[in-house]
Amino acid sequence: MQTKSALEQADIKTIAAAAEAEALKNNWAVSICIVDDGGHLLWFSRLDGAAPISAHIAPGKARTAAMGRRETKVYEDMINGGRASFLSAPNLDGMLEGGVPIMKDGQCLGAVGVSGVKSTEDAQIAKAGIAALGF
Repeated sequence: MQTKSALEQADIKTIAAAAEAEALKNNWAVSICIVDDGGHLLWFSRLDGAAPISAHIAPGKARTAAMGRRETKVYEDMINGGRASFLSAPNLDGMLEGGVPIMKDGQCLGAVGVSGVKSTEDAQIAKAGIAALGF
């Protein structure tokens, strides 16, 4: 039997605080979502001024990054590169940049999904949150 790391409440709070700080520092109104390795909700926040649709997109990006074990930008690039049939992949509804898996020792612990600004900025916020864990 294998042993794997898992996110704890302290980790979630660390990620959330750092992601929120990155968004606020840049005056970006976004929704931020943190999920576990199965894509289940652990934390969510819609910052003041964030568009209502971002509250649906951020969790989709987070779930997709967690279940796929890769950044959602990979899927977006694949689709934009002509593989439109990938849009039919089951249970993946956030195939836009801004979902980033939380990886440790080759294992996915979960993911952060962000929506509300440019996709590259969404990813920047997610990565800032994850970087706060220090691994």
